[in-house]
Amino acid sequence: NYSFLPTSFIYLYQRIKPITPIMKKVFFLIVAAVFILTIKPASAEKIPANARKLIRYYKERISGFEDNHIVFTDGTRMKWDDGIENKSYQQLLDVPDLEDMFHDKYNKRKAKIPLPVNYDPGRIRVEPFFLKLYGESADKVRENLREMVWCPKLVGQKIRVSTLYGADKQFEKISKELDQYPEFAPYLTKIAGTFNWRKIAGTDRLSMHSFGMTMDINTRFTHYWQWDCKCKNEDVV
Repeated sequence: NYSFLPTSFIYLYQRIKPITPIMKKVFFLIVAAVFILTIKPASAEKIPANARKLIRYYKERISGFEDNHIVFTDGTRMKWDDGIENKSYQQLLDVPDLEDMFHDKYNKRKAKIPLPVNYDPGRIRVEPFFLKLYGESADKVRENLREMVWCPKLVGQKIRVSTLYGADKQFEKISKELDQYPEFAPYLTKIAGTFNWRKIAGTDRLSMHSFGMTMDINTRFTHYWQWDCKCKNEDVV
């Protein structure tokens, strides 16, 4: 009974008409094997594209995706989508899920000025995720910091950055490239900081500086919403 095979395979089988029963059986086995190997189980879970990015770039700590959860190499899990739709922007900041971290996309092209209200890629973050990856305390984070010289030719300032997931290598690449442009020197000097275990002013959320994988350039040339509004009300942005 070949009824489970696709019609096209049955038609081909009938047209070829193998000479001997053994050849018929061989043909059937080959076709059946190809068919079975190409079938995907109906229950197979599709991994979201952004979840694949986390698995790819944090492969040392993330082993896969299963049942709507990111799976860490130690066997623990973290929910990808909490199922809550139409969150307010404050909810996205205070109680995001992993999927929410990709709410705003980085635009590689020239930004439109003024920027859309509450458009701030990277601001929505699941704090337990980064605590899991970089360390749950200042001391744990310090264990994986290294000192490097920022822009040796133009600046020569020592900074401390995380060595985890190649973060320090990326800092080095950026430093090396920017060091070739003297016209950028005013922006690159007086670095405001890299590692600094602290909470964001006016919130109960840790700054990404706590993990040693972000940097503030010369704040003389930067804008920060709390400075602009002279307040700590996140609803103003």
